[in-house]
Amino acid sequence: MSITPRSLEGVTVATVLPFTDTLAIDWPSYERLLAFCATPAEVSAVFVNGHAGEGATLTPEERLAVIRRTRAFIGDRKPLLTGLIGYATDEVVEQARAAEQAGVDVAVVFPMPQFGAGASNDPRYVLDLVDAVLDATSLPVSIFQQSVASGAGFSTEVLLELARRERVIALKEGSGDIGLYEDNLRRIKAIRPDLAILASNYHWMFAQMATGADGILSGMGSMVPGLLCELWAASRAGDLRAMRAVNDRLYPLVRTIYGAPPLIDMHTRLKVGLQHLGIIDSARPRRPLLDIPPAVARRIVQAVDTAGLGGLREGRP
Repeated sequence: MSITPRSLEGVTVATVLPFTDTLAIDWPSYERLLAFCATPAEVSAVFVNGHAGEGATLTPEERLAVIRRTRAFIGDRKPLLTGLIGYATDEVVEQARAAEQAGVDVAVVFPMPQFGAGASNDPRYVLDLVDAVLDATSLPVSIFQQSVASGAGFSTEVLLELARRERVIALKEGSGDIGLYEDNLRRIKAIRPDLAILASNYHWMFAQMATGADGILSGMGSMVPGLLCELWAASRAGDLRAMRAVNDRLYPLVRTIYGAPPLIDMHTRLKVGLQHLGIIDSARPRRPLLDIPPAVARRIVQAVDTAGLGGLREGRP
């Protein structure tokens, strides 16, 4: 599949990965999840082995199995992205090579934990990592921008250096600051108008869409693909009233999934919602993630029902 930045415009679903109660990958639940969130025509692409998919907890064999099974399910109709999460450059390069052989279309390069010690503001480090992936494969690359407050998010100047790589075709923009988001959007577009900026800040997706974006990349797509597609369509149409209407439905979900600390639980909370909807059988995560306390799980279920998602269990929109 020939992939360009335009291939990633629209909604990219970052899939969670369901496990059994014994923490093996639950493939039947995963297939139901893909049928729910990856097959709608409005969904542009599928992203696996990221934070939502607990990619850091998977063995190399499991990561490849996720890629192959997802590719077999979606075919060549949509781009398939995979996360590269490692603690050493050679490890990331090996993941990239194996992923290319397994059939992915785009490699999503995550910052390494060590980058939090100042490398996020020094372009040498991430450029060395990204160039190693580009040299080792023929894959186009997307950059996984994390919150700058975490210490792992890249400065605007570093992002501009990355944007000068022709095969860097997208930025998952999760800077965690709406003002910085707009700065990054404007400055990157000034030198690379074709580079796809994929909005991915949990708390202000509406504000990002209003500011401008080429698409959405979110783990929320695992649970509310239809609402994110509606938000994207309304944004493309410049229909502020429709955007607000979608945001009104998203707001209680977003605040329940992402707003209450600790943020580390966000994707496990999505699993709780998906289990309530009958799409996956278990919400259990792999450690270091922990099960959601019952009181929190009840709030998630209430938010899902308040948003009117219960009809999904009967196949209604």
